Amino acid sequence: MLIRKWLKLPCWSLQRQILKSKLLNLDHLLCLKQRNYTVSGNGDSGIDEMLFDLCQRRHFLTEGPLTKGTLLNGCHDFGPLGVELRNNLISEWWNSVVAFREQVFAINSRHHISRVVHPGERTTMSVPCDALRHNLQNKELAKEDHLLIIETQTKSSELLRTSLLHGALKQYVQCLDLVNRRLPFGLAEVGICFHPVPDSVCQNGNHSVRTGERTVCSLVWFSSTRTSGQWLDYWLRQRLLWWRKFALSPSNISSSDYQDENGNKGSRLYYSFPWGKEEIETLQAVGENELLQMYHGNESKLYGRDGRKNVFPTALSVSGDLDRGVLAYLFDSLQLIGNSSARKKSQERKVLKLHPCLAPLTVALDTGKGPAQDLRQVCQGLFRELLENRVSVWPGYLETTHTSLEQLYSKYDEMGVLFTILISDTTLENGVVQLRNRDTTIKEMMHIAKVKDFLAKYIVAAKHL
Repeated sequence: MLIRKWLKLPCWSLQRQILKSKLLNLDHLLCLKQRNYTVSGNGDSGIDEMLFDLCQRRHFLTEGPLTKGTLLNGCHDFGPLGVELRNNLISEWWNSVVAFREQVFAINSRHHISRVVHPGERTTMSVPCDALRHNLQNKELAKEDHLLIIETQTKSSELLRTSLLHGALKQYVQCLDLVNRRLPFGLAEVGICFHPVPDSVCQNGNHSVRTGERTVCSLVWFSSTRTSGQWLDYWLRQRLLWWRKFALSPSNISSSDYQDENGNKGSRLYYSFPWGKEEIETLQAVGENELLQMYHGNESKLYGRDGRKNVFPTALSVSGDLDRGVLAYLFDSLQLIGNSSARKKSQERKVLKLHPCLAPLTVALDTGKGPAQDLRQVCQGLFRELLENRVSVWPGYLETTHTSLEQLYSKYDEMGVLFTILISDTTLENGVVQLRNRDTTIKEMMHIAKVKDFLAKYIVAAKHL
């Protein structure tokens, strides 16, 4: 019986510091394997404003004020293309961490949790507004009574989760029985988490603090204390390679070690934005107290098997911010390519060269010269065929406003569309369509019957880039 390599515990003969130096040297190797794209040499000046404008015009992000603070703190909404990009990133994470691993199981936990709030801790609560408003509007109560009511209701209210760790720890014992108490194993989840936004970032004009949201991917890996350090090294390497896999500039993604106030070791992964490094994922060893507090009085249920020994588990939390990951890949993919007829910056072509696995759309279908009704019928048939084969398609042929081909290609390049297929009168005569590649801008003629197989092979090959 085949056993996956990842399930075998890595036999590390080198110390952690040596492994770190290898990961840093990997920056150079990954840079050599980048896809060769042409980039204008104007630096990062104004690149963030340029990207924000593009993302709003092409509906990656919705209309509204966009700043570094609002984006990093989750005070923004995603448009249709942004949702598709994020869904593709979630799918790739799920395939990498969950779908093809024997000892990782999916869970789903509630948005609301009940736990003790520590002094000085900033949290977001779900308070019933009607009851609170009714009590505050009672003018017969003194100020002290109002404060007492507020304190009582907040204490009885549930918290909005700030991470997915609590849900995984809560389901640990049940899932331990599922694997016959054998360690290691992992619990994975993707969900929305909430956090209070700093006052200086998102204010509504009336100085009220908003609640930020972020889409989090979480893996909590349970193992014995004996092997916990080795698993931290293993998952750090896996996560670093995964983030770099989809980047044009892998060296912009880096890692560093840290230790929290309780002495728990961990690592952070960063992306280098134009304004500096920002955290995109955290790997942190979880102390025993977290499990002991949750299962107080039932500590015996926590023990798992490490070989023939019964051992107390150690948890490793691997938590990534997918919304910030989307922002990182948008910055990473933005390319400014000079126009041969005009070298001014305002006339440079903007292209989102997203990795094929992340691109929100694989194909854009549009029409050229010819009878409009007949061309649309051909487009509709090809549209359905591609969708049936799980190829994402943009129905550009539905657009009635006439634009030049150059404007059309510029629009789809900014949308990150991999291929543009042009249906024209030539297609009606002999079945040949024009296929334009986003990355090379090469246009080639192909029979319409071969398009489906070509795209299927391309998508499969892209997963191994």
